[in-house]
Amino acid sequence: MDIFSRRAVLTLVSLLLAAAIFALPVSAAQPDDNWFGLMDYIKGSAPEQPAIERYQENGPPPKHVVPLPVHTIDGVGGGFITPSAYLTNPGAPGTQIGMPSASFGYFHLGHKKSVQSVAVTQTFFRRIELGYALNRLGLGTLPNAVAKIRGTPIGHDDIYLHHFNLRAMLVEENSCDLPLPAITAGIHFKYNSTIRSIENHLKNGGFGGQNTIGFEKSNGVDYTLTASKTFDCCLPMPVIVSVGLRGSTASHIGFGGFGDVYRWTVEGNVTTFLAEWLAVTYEFRMKNNPFSAPGSGGLLGDEDNWQGVGFAVLVNENLTVSGGVGFLGSVGNTEADGAWGLQVKYEF
Repeated sequence: MDIFSRRAVLTLVSLLLAAAIFALPVSAAQPDDNWFGLMDYIKGSAPEQPAIERYQENGPPPKHVVPLPVHTIDGVGGGFITPSAYLTNPGAPGTQIGMPSASFGYFHLGHKKSVQSVAVTQTFFRRIELGYALNRLGLGTLPNAVAKIRGTPIGHDDIYLHHFNLRAMLVEENSCDLPLPAITAGIHFKYNSTIRSIENHLKNGGFGGQNTIGFEKSNGVDYTLTASKTFDCCLPMPVIVSVGLRGSTASHIGFGGFGDVYRWTVEGNVTTFLAEWLAVTYEFRMKNNPFSAPGSGGLLGDEDNWQGVGFAVLVNENLTVSGGVGFLGSVGNTEADGAWGLQVKYEF
């Protein structure tokens, strides 16, 4: 059995253990004790009659869920840096083609570095989420640092990264009359449209290029598996917990290009509500080092795990304004602890 197969088996075992833990009954299962029931609860209209029956008898209201989750930097439903198993803007029960959601985000990393992100998602049959995101990373002080140390310009002041996402909900929350989590699997194709040109500039300048530290290609595929569960026991407001696994060859989620060896990492987030209109989230995303940082001559530090604390203001039934602070560690030649970001997301 090769290394990838062993990791796949370990991933499957870890998923089964996580599902078993999430399935432990923390409170009696209620008909409305799921994502859609939570949204009614947060809006102050928790019904005696189960939501599904109410929809069947009276039809769905014009808008029946609040505009959560927000879009991740990768362009899927979740927090800023980690996904949720809950899909974006799924629509009422029986929906076949959901309405789209769009967002714009700005993230300040310090040292003149910043990321701008535009994302669009659409959900079908309340089970399948298609999404696209475009990220622009402003490189700040990195080009001058390369030119100073290596005597070679990289020819770019920014990097463009494209994300094409497909996610499918494999298990609906509380299905089979069991307190199960929602479980969603994702395939994420990433294409860095700038990194190959930077590689060519480095080689033409006499520098060995990024392939000397492990760079292999300008595109890659991430695989994700995420479980989310809403808990409403012994707390004034519900708490949403998400945990996930990610297999990736990407350096800095793809901004640095891609290697050729898959590494599996864990990620997750916890969200609760301080008011009907205000949600807060803590996120953790484990990172790996697909490249050999020492071989970069000090221009590329080891990747650090990402952490962040964010908030989401539910402006109305369509609009969410969110922000947060992140501790991202090394990003290129500088540290990005204390980074901050803002996002505006609209659900049509």
